[in-house]
Amino acid sequence: MRTALKRGDHQNVVIRYWWISLGIGLTVIGAVAVLLSALAATVAKIEAGAAEIWRVGKLIANNTVHVPLLVRTNQIFADILPAADGIARATERIQRAVGGDAKE
Repeated sequence: MRTALKRGDHQNVVIRYWWISLGIGLTVIGAVAVLLSALAATVAKIEAGAAEIWRVGKLIANNTVHVPLLVRTNQIFADILPAADGIARATERIQRAVGGDAKE
């Protein structure tokens, strides 16, 4: 048989369910807050790592930009070297001629 609840008992049951619902809701909200905090911390670490990778990548790119310039410098130096050797030999001859050194 079904027992009839008094009006006061019915209100107590409703209030009790509300408190239980609020408690469960606060528990879920707390768990979500903890998980979101952990996610935010992980995202911050990933962003810091990505920023460092980006910084180092830019430094490497800046260095590699100069490699073709160094290759061109070496090519020009190779072209100038024979002329510089000729100038050095001519300078030695001039010094011997001026200095009176007759080693030629």
